[in-house]
Amino acid sequence: MPLTQTRRSFLCMTALAGAAGLLSPRRARADEPALETTTVRFGKAPVICFAPQYICEALLRAEGFTDVRFITSTVPAFDEDLGSGKFDFQSNLTMDHAMAIDRGLPITIVTGVHAGCYELFAQEGIRTIADLRGKRIGAESILLSLMAAYVGLDPKRDLNLVENRAAEPLELFAEGKLDAYLAFPPETQELHARKIGHVILRTAVDRPWSQYFCCMMAANREYATRYPVATKRVIRAVLKAADLCASKPEVAARLIVEGGFTERYDYALRTLTDNPYTAWREYDAEDTLRFYALRLHELGTIKSSPKQIIANGTDWRFFNELKRELKA
Repeated sequence: MPLTQTRRSFLCMTALAGAAGLLSPRRARADEPALETTTVRFGKAPVICFAPQYICEALLRAEGFTDVRFITSTVPAFDEDLGSGKFDFQSNLTMDHAMAIDRGLPITIVTGVHAGCYELFAQEGIRTIADLRGKRIGAESILLSLMAAYVGLDPKRDLNLVENRAAEPLELFAEGKLDAYLAFPPETQELHARKIGHVILRTAVDRPWSQYFCCMMAANREYATRYPVATKRVIRAVLKAADLCASKPEVAARLIVEGGFTERYDYALRTLTDNPYTAWREYDAEDTLRFYALRLHELGTIKSSPKQIIANGTDWRFFNELKRELKA
């Protein structure tokens, strides 16, 4: 990405954050200890809904960070890369973090970020999840399995899942060769733009999924342990960026496009306007993790109990402090 474009995006974000009163003045941090490190690294992949961590650079610099990096990764590798120390923080599906903790990866969930983002598309004649019995579905298997089990289906017996991304399940759905497809941004926007199928479930609005964080942010455990002050300031910057996604979605969408995190402005804008980015002010992070961990445990996907997952892989101290500090 050209340096001039990078600088333009940064200056735009700085101006936006300053106008919104979100750039922390030095006196606001007077009672906090000094940063233990001025470097922070995030994972980077073309997933639009992770926008808060992609647009928070100016906010991080206002917190005292001088070296802010984005390290290329892939969605399937996020938690592995985070645990190995390839980067320091990463948003991901709550259930993915829970499965990573169950596997013993050294990560710590530190904050909720947003709710929503998944939409379940279906062909004509399919109206509910219960109608998916015996149907061919393109999906990330675990989430759809949780949804199916919640309405009484046996995911292993009742669902016919096509999980291989190399088979291009979205295109198979578009061609009518799959009965349903579980999509996340920017796939949701593409299906809407192409007028393919109809939506039978949106996690942003349909219960119980809409009542919990869809995505949460985790830290590399060693980073969070060694650098607690830095960890709190990262969380603060990301939460302020989430507020900006909600209050100024047009500008936030432009920033993630100019930053190279996604290609299409219209898809980015729809993601930011469709999903609740102020959910962190209201939702209970621990309750979210307990909900997903219980479903995963009942399904046999994880061996750990929800209590063990929470005990082994979370630290809500800073999130709870910041909800009070930022008057959530």
